[in-house]
Amino acid sequence: MNQAIPIQQVAAFANAPFEGNPAAICMLDAWLPDALMQAIAAEINLSETAFVVEADGCYRIRWFTPSCEVDLCGHATLGAAYVLFQQDHESDQIQFDSNSGELVVERQGEGLTLNFPIQRAKPCDPPEGIRNALGVTPLACLLGEDLIAVVADESTVQGLTPDLGVVASLPGRGLIVTAQGHEVDFVSRFFAPGIGIDEDPVTGSAHCSLIPYWAERLGRSTLDARQLSKRRGSLHCQLAGERVRITGEVMPFLNGFIDLSDASLTS
Repeated sequence: MNQAIPIQQVAAFANAPFEGNPAAICMLDAWLPDALMQAIAAEINLSETAFVVEADGCYRIRWFTPSCEVDLCGHATLGAAYVLFQQDHESDQIQFDSNSGELVVERQGEGLTLNFPIQRAKPCDPPEGIRNALGVTPLACLLGEDLIAVVADESTVQGLTPDLGVVASLPGRGLIVTAQGHEVDFVSRFFAPGIGIDEDPVTGSAHCSLIPYWAERLGRSTLDARQLSKRRGSLHCQLAGERVRITGEVMPFLNGFIDLSDASLTS
């Protein structure tokens, strides 16, 4: 059996080539077996591979890290919308159906805007091992989908070399470290070794928790953010009721096909 799946790799939240967060986007006519999609994501070995199937004018989207499926991913959703818009999508809005409900992406000039549900995090006591994980003591901790550690300043976020083995033992999907920024409202980094991502370059879903936190702390609903990974990424953020709007640009990188000529892989 011969089967070739189109694939595009793009970088989301990037202002120039080799910035932002790379994602692989696979447009499918129908779902592949879960084990095959997981194997493809592991082979591609980016933080996220998105699989998209169109049905009744809506797009169903699923996301896989190299080791597991996740319920929400911002940068790969932004990337998938970019690919669809490049296919002469007539509307300036694309609706995705996902395990986290309805997700909308709007085209606004050169940028694309995610409309995602808030993921609120609640204050918590610093969990055992957090200082060993980071090498610093957080000023505050919050726990929701992810564990958030608030530290003193941007230079602390930038200089972290966390113990990823300890990070993997902490509660939550991953660990967000954040502080108020110098040139932007807030900065962050995101570590999720427990789901196969040592450090994610730019994490849209983490900002579903960061935006309500910093909006309340800074007293405004519109914020600029930067994720301080080696690749870096810029996000324009807005708190809108129980939703967040996250805007960024997408840079194309490569187009190709996945060769699934071995029939045993698709059985």
